[in-house]
Amino acid sequence: MKPLLILDNHFRTKAELFRDETFDALAGLCDIRGGADAPMSRKDIEALLPDARFYVASKPELSAEDLRRAPNLRATIEVAGAFREGLDYDACFDRGIEVLSCSPGFRNAVAEMTVAMILGAGRGLVDEHEAFRSGTERWLDDRPETDFTLYHQSVGFIGYGQISKETHRLIRPFQPKVMAFDPFLKDAGPDVELTDLEQLVSQCRVVVVAAVPSEDTRGLLSAALIGKLQKAALVVVISRAWCADFDALVAAAGAGQIKFATDVFPDEPLAVDHPLRQMPNVILSPHRAAAVPGGRHLIGDMILQDVQAILEGLPSRQLKPADRQLVAGLVSAQAQLKSMPNT
Repeated sequence: MKPLLILDNHFRTKAELFRDETFDALAGLCDIRGGADAPMSRKDIEALLPDARFYVASKPELSAEDLRRAPNLRATIEVAGAFREGLDYDACFDRGIEVLSCSPGFRNAVAEMTVAMILGAGRGLVDEHEAFRSGTERWLDDRPETDFTLYHQSVGFIGYGQISKETHRLIRPFQPKVMAFDPFLKDAGPDVELTDLEQLVSQCRVVVVAAVPSEDTRGLLSAALIGKLQKAALVVVISRAWCADFDALVAAAGAGQIKFATDVFPDEPLAVDHPLRQMPNVILSPHRAAAVPGGRHLIGDMILQDVQAILEGLPSRQLKPADRQLVAGLVSAQAQLKSMPNT
């Protein structure tokens, strides 16, 4: 008898998460209940819990009492992109139930968008495209005051997790000098210099904010640090606006001190009268770094791999396991965000 897997994926669609062959392979391992592109009723979930081995949901909601009625449960997997309120994490840890997040599954699409922003801003593509509209494009101009090549460029990552590592992998052919700030790492590899924030912002022409939002990372790129950025440095905010002093970034961009590219905002959607909309030296994306056909299929691949690993008693995980010491800060940050869920 195959183990039972509850799949309450709404607001995400099944096709968004799984290639057909991936879903078929998962169905070969598990008896999947749900998987419709509509919310499962709470009554149906509760009826399935006693036999469920896996609970996959956009927002897993299980109390300690629910968990007591789920004696066979081995893992919960969220597919929104972050650990959120609604799950009794301590009860899961006490029971030995794995708590996994799909956040690593965004890395490919988000890294691709990060590289696009770096190249688009560095080579002035957006600025010159807009200049064509008014007949002010600058033919054959190096634009030395604003533009730069990515070759041999100094690139700094604030947070060197899945997105930053994949971005670094993609830009490695450009032979950049890479620095990173990440207090959770003691070693990031031979071609990454771990450093403090002040050194990173003062020495890097490109600064990528990719830290995970938590109580510890609120405003990590502060106004004081923004003031230490190089003239015409590019700041790319790709994780959450929570991790930077967003108003200070807007002010610096408005003053022409920096270039600024962002996929995320403190309040989403962005107000129609926000000054960012009229600034010439910014690249704005409406929180769609992973919003591309197939951009989230890595999540389904990871679910398949981890379900199989759990069933076979193997320790490796592709998804992100919750850390008992850190998860409360991550959940608290998500509860305070005014932005939309991960794309």
